[in-house]
Amino acid sequence: MRLNDSFGKSAGNIDVVLVAYDDNGKVYDFGALEIQAVYISGNVREPFEYYMKKPRSRASMNWSTEPNYPRPDYLSSSRKRLVPQLLFKGGILHNWKKKIAVALSKTFFATLPKLKKVSKSKADIAWFIYDLEMIKEKEAKRYALKKVDEVFTEFEPALLSITTPLPGKIADFINLLQEKLDDQIEAAPVNQTIERPFK
Repeated sequence: MRLNDSFGKSAGNIDVVLVAYDDNGKVYDFGALEIQAVYISGNVREPFEYYMKKPRSRASMNWSTEPNYPRPDYLSSSRKRLVPQLLFKGGILHNWKKKIAVALSKTFFATLPKLKKVSKSKADIAWFIYDLEMIKEKEAKRYALKKVDEVFTEFEPALLSITTPLPGKIADFINLLQEKLDDQIEAAPVNQTIERPFK
């Protein structure tokens, strides 16, 4: 569902809108659910194409040792996806005093800074944390997506926690600067001026 700001500009689409309505079908309340996937670094197309050429014999292939093996990019996922969604869509919903639920993977949630938990009744955001769980059906095994935890937070403290970096030591940064400067000084070319080169 598209969500507009006060200027009629899109703040993005809400993934799922949960609607409460009366017996006449009139909406009297709603809540929003955002589903946060994780960006990947690497290449998915190449292993998929390789697998599709001989799916039966390559079903158990191990691609993890190959170059460009896909891996989750949690930092980009939080900075480029989660934070803007909370700022824009979440900001509008919070201003309207509407609840937000965010569904994300256990491993993604674990990369976020520690969030101050509150009771469900005081929460503005419900974080629904999912993981894959191996289940056995008859003779076959398969993975199922299962909610493994719920965390409840207030909007502004959670946003502040996620968007405020924890600075490292300034001495470490100065040491890095010194190393870079030393490399430049050692590798600087010796420039010689040739006076009147065309004479």
